[in-house]
Amino acid sequence: MKIAIPDDYQDAVRTLNCFQKLDGQQVIISRQHLSDPKVLAARLQGVEALVLIRERTPINEELLALLPDLRLIVQTGKRAPHIDFAACTRHGVAVVYATPLNSSSSVTAELTWGLILAATRFIPQEVASMKAGHWQSRLGRTLHGRTLGIFGYGNIGSQIAGYGQAFGMRVMVWGREGSRSRAQANGIEIAASKDALFSDADVLSLHIALSEETRGIVSSGDLAKMKPSSLLVNTSRAALIAPGALEEALRAGRPGYAAVDVYESEPVADHPLLHMDNVICTPHLGYVERDNYESLMGAAFDALLAFTAGNRANVANPEVLKRA
Repeated sequence: MKIAIPDDYQDAVRTLNCFQKLDGQQVIISRQHLSDPKVLAARLQGVEALVLIRERTPINEELLALLPDLRLIVQTGKRAPHIDFAACTRHGVAVVYATPLNSSSSVTAELTWGLILAATRFIPQEVASMKAGHWQSRLGRTLHGRTLGIFGYGNIGSQIAGYGQAFGMRVMVWGREGSRSRAQANGIEIAASKDALFSDADVLSLHIALSEETRGIVSSGDLAKMKPSSLLVNTSRAALIAPGALEEALRAGRPGYAAVDVYESEPVADHPLLHMDNVICTPHLGYVERDNYESLMGAAFDALLAFTAGNRANVANPEVLKRA
């Protein structure tokens, strides 16, 4: 079978132990992100199966029409807003979700806490300054005794709460009723309101799943309530914040700082946040870690091999099977 794995930015997949599961298959791995469907299709000619790394590769009508041999897409992760399922069904392409049993939310939680430490102590700026020949240029701030606000208390948000407590912070949570109930059951303080979460937090971290309901849930008005000394951290999804609102708020000085791992369109060649001294930007590293990749890609390869062996149990668009 001819298999393609596009958008493997670091050329990491072939270094994984689980890659041996594809021994004997013809595998094409591409590091470069190709946004033009025609250019991408030319690279993928003759491919029968695609293994997608999270949401990096958009699958739409134009691309599918140019890939007549494609019969299977294996999607890593639980969400697929980048896949046109109706178009896949029309073109006879089955989509299978591959979600590992042991996928860990600690991967993103650890990256989030790393950003919080880096931003509050100006670690990247001080490293760059020292390499340029300078010695101590800024005064950072401690986390101990300050308030950590968590918007959304799921698997990642609950771990961030634990980290905050370990660092001696006052931790408070806001979110939907389920988030508040879980936090309260764990003895975590519930903010008096969404407004109070934004106004009281010294560090505010977003941990909400993106949906039509939550798109733009953080508005310019919310950000304007934050302290000039506060830090906004987003390792969830860029679209949780209203378009342009974070850049505008940072220029206005509320919040004073931001640490961001996610962007409206990825990969990023340029972005306004990259040009701001009060922002730390990382290239969507939240889930990008070797053990997590082993789990994600191992589950994807297992799903691919199961499908080719006749197992159709996990097809996300079962209508395609009737067409076949």
